[in-house]
Order: sequence, then structure tokens, then C-alpha cells
Amino acid sequence: MLKPLGPTRFARALARILRGRPNIPVGLADNVPLRTILQRRSVRSFMSTEIPDDVFQAIIEAGRLAPSTVNLQTWSFAVFTPETWQEHFGRGIPFRGRRAVIVLADTHRARAVLDVFPSSPLVEYTVAVMNASLAAMAMNLAAEALGVSSVMLSETGRSGFLDAGYLAEKLDLPEHVIPLMTIVFGYPRGALPPMPPKLPLASVAFTGAYPHADPALMEAWLDAMRAGYKATHLSSSFEAQLKIYQDKLARAESDLQRMVLGADNAADESG
Repeated sequence: MLKPLGPTRFARALARILRGRPNIPVGLADNVPLRTILQRRSVRSFMSTEIPDDVFQAIIEAGRLAPSTVNLQTWSFAVFTPETWQEHFGRGIPFRGRRAVIVLADTHRARAVLDVFPSSPLVEYTVAVMNASLAAMAMNLAAEALGVSSVMLSETGRSGFLDAGYLAEKLDLPEHVIPLMTIVFGYPRGALPPMPPKLPLASVAFTGAYPHADPALMEAWLDAMRAGYKATHLSSSFEAQLKIYQDKLARAESDLQRMVLGADNAADESG
């Protein structure tokens, strides 16, 4: 149970968020690609303006051309408009997005000609997730470069790996194809949100021995996470959202074990 975040701690945490800025070296301040990457934000409110077909095609192309282990390209993209999402799932794209892409870790396709991982299911899964995530980020950054915002979802609207079993059924996925996330695209409504609370570089990058976490630093980060969520979700809280995730974990764990390890191996692992 998290301790209550009192008014003083809330104000201090919120101030830390509002002061947050990317650390762009002075000599690179005018580098447009770098600024595009460092100023990217996850957006959860979109206008009704449609994304032109050629713009969206370029975004998908960035995913197709992403790097991957031994060029295995262990990904697939389920692509939707608001109309096709509504037809398929019976509801709108989350946050009223204008396009959506469900990113799938996919080793099924390559198995038609080459079984690289005959007895290494966890390595196979890790490689597929790693590569598909690179493709997802490539699409995310291509969208930013084209003036289109996005958000990557793992739970909202049953759109990611926490609902992998549901998505596998809805998309009629074969073995070795596993839903990871949905990227929702659109033009942002209003100003972009501030930078979310990020840990300082010194706490995540190191040379030599691993630096153990500073409890005070991590406490301040958690305060900022809670304060930022409360400021942007007036009717909810970080704790409520965390409870939603936790309520889904057992089912997600079972689904992913079955999809990654197979029914028999999953039963052995859980036993």
C-alpha cells in the first residue's frame, strides 16, 4: 500500500515535472531530428482531422524497414481506421485516434521456411519482442517527424499484451504470433503534455559495476509519477490504474505462458 501523497509532497512532485526538460547539448540545439526524438510525447487526446494516406503509409514503411536480429523481421502489424476498429472490436479507437496499429511479435511467418529456434521458446519470444518493439519505435518516431502524435498502449481498451489472449482470439492469430501493444495515431488536441518524470542519466547509465538504486531518488520519482497521474486524471489516481494492471496480471501471465511455451509446458511451469 502506497503512503498518501500529501499536499506539500504533491506540489513538490508536480513542480519537478513542470521543470523537466530534455538535456540537449547547446551545440546540437538546432538539430531537427534530435529535437524530434527528445521532444516526443505520448498523446491521449486527438482531433478529428484525418491522417493522409501517404503520411500513414510512410509511418508503416518506417516499421517495415526497422532493424531486426539477423534480419528476421519478427513482426506483423494489424492496421485499422476508426471504422474498421469499430467493426472489429465494437468500440472506437482509444482516445479517438484516427489510426491504430496493433504490433505483433511474429515468428510464425519465418517458420514457413526456417525454424531458427526449434527448442528455445523463451529466446524466440525475446527476439520477437525485441525486434517488434524496434519496429514500433520506428513508427512512433516517423509519425513525430511527420507532425503526427501517438501513444503506445498495453492495456487501455484491451489493446496490448495484458489482453494478449483476447486479441489473439479477435485477430485469429496462429501460434507464435503474440500481441504486444497498440499504437494510436492522430493529430494532438491542444498543447502537448509536459515531459513525464524521467530518472537522471547517472542513475540509468554506468560503466563497470551496476549502481544500486538510490531509495530517495526512487521515492521522488514515484511521488512525481503519482502527482503527474493525478493532475492529468482528475477522476482517477495512479494507485487505481496500478490496481487495474494488477487485476489483469494473472490472466495475462497464463495467456502468455500458453502462447510462448505451449499448453503443456505452461502447465508444468505453473505447477
